[in-house]
Amino acid sequence: MCSLRMKFFLLDVSIAMAGILMLVQSLPAQESQPEKPKQFIYVLRLVSRLHADANWTEEDKKALQRDFVRFQEAIKTGQLILAGRTSESGDKTFGIAIFQAKEEAAVRKFMEEDPAVAGGLMTAELHPFTVALERKNP
Repeated sequence: MCSLRMKFFLLDVSIAMAGILMLVQSLPAQESQPEKPKQFIYVLRLVSRLHADANWTEEDKKALQRDFVRFQEAIKTGQLILAGRTSESGDKTFGIAIFQAKEEAAVRKFMEEDPAVAGGLMTAELHPFTVALERKNP
């Protein structure tokens, strides 16, 4: 009688272990999958003083050149997906920069240290963003 109880006990334990094993195998392997980078967009707008081309100083132009070089480096490292600006002039013009990063803090730091932003040429707003469709580059 005791061995029959033992057999049923072992059968119950085996069934329970098989159920646990199946449950564990069906759970997503979160630890083995690296976290997908997030995307962010920041919108740049010229300060009103710079809406007229005649108001640009040499220092303003140098700051904008440093800004452009910094964006080129961010493209090379893969941080920056794209950057550009509208072709409208004056108060209608604005630029965008779309970044990929693990955390918002990294993009916010990049934005705040942007020479055009830090130099007072532009204001910037950061937003979470997702590229939904993208044309492949040849």
